[in-house]
Amino acid sequence: MGPLMSKATSFDIAYRAGVSQSTVSRALRNSPLVNEETRQKVQAIARELNYKVDKHASSLRTQQSNTIALLLFEDPTNDDSLINPFFLSMLGSITRACAQKGYDLLVSFQQLSDDWHADYEDSKKADGLILLGYGDFMDYEEKLIQLSEQNTHFVRWGAKVDNERVLSVGCDNFHGGYQVTEHVIKQGKKAFAFLGDASTHSPEFLNRYHGYCQALTDNKLTVESKRQIDAISVEDSGYEAACQLINSGIDFDAIFGASDLIAIGAMRALQEHGYTIPDQVAVVGFDDIAIASFTIPSLTTAKQDTKLAGELLVDNLIALINGESPDDVLMPTTLIVRKSCGS
Repeated sequence: MGPLMSKATSFDIAYRAGVSQSTVSRALRNSPLVNEETRQKVQAIARELNYKVDKHASSLRTQQSNTIALLLFEDPTNDDSLINPFFLSMLGSITRACAQKGYDLLVSFQQLSDDWHADYEDSKKADGLILLGYGDFMDYEEKLIQLSEQNTHFVRWGAKVDNERVLSVGCDNFHGGYQVTEHVIKQGKKAFAFLGDASTHSPEFLNRYHGYCQALTDNKLTVESKRQIDAISVEDSGYEAACQLINSGIDFDAIFGASDLIAIGAMRALQEHGYTIPDQVAVVGFDDIAIASFTIPSLTTAKQDTKLAGELLVDNLIALINGESPDDVLMPTTLIVRKSCGS
């Protein structure tokens, strides 16, 4: 009988493919961070070497639970869900990505007063956390610092904040804000209002506001603070902000809602006050939630790719759990033109 062949390892695959071991790990998980050509090459070599990932043995060696905890922030909503509808589509993507990578998903709500590290990692309920939503970022930041100091494996959806050593996946809010603003300016609108918090309490909205301001400046239009009115991401808040704008007597012919929900609330206020959309006032939003295409008129918006976002959140968290050092991801937005801005 000939000598027994040793079992192939991920390092053998890495050597044959001419890539790092971490790239092999990602390719075998179908990570979107690895290009298609490299992924197929690595997987072909793995099949050739009859390489199999022993998930049970890996779990025993590392004492991992093979479970990811998804913690949602309880947002104010117009129904009993307390979940921002933008996150519902991302929840579906995260669930599928976890299943494809052999992880169970535990879904719960965030409790700012709780010790999440003890609740999940120390208790072995989960190997890492995905955080969606946060409310007031100035309060939330303390929780992120605490998790980081406890060496918790976690990734958050949201804007990257300067000097923050927290792994994040988010979209280019500045460019998205610039895109929708410039598009409406090209339709001949010049008195543009922004509805949404434009402060460090809401970094995503602030970046969208900065994009809006830059588009105005680049098109030789004046940025006026009186045309910025605070609102949170719920229809009622957008409605109230639009009513405040209307009742102020300030001249305006376009509204940028910092989220689709704010924009949808603003559309209702405009219609109740006799304004026609988009002839008298153009309206744009941000997110491209499902209902955006069913409003009357349908809502022009900056689309965030929730499918890719969910995949990247899961993939980067698993990489972190496996001892890798994934980078922050800034996803592009896509301008979705519908009838609320004319064309």
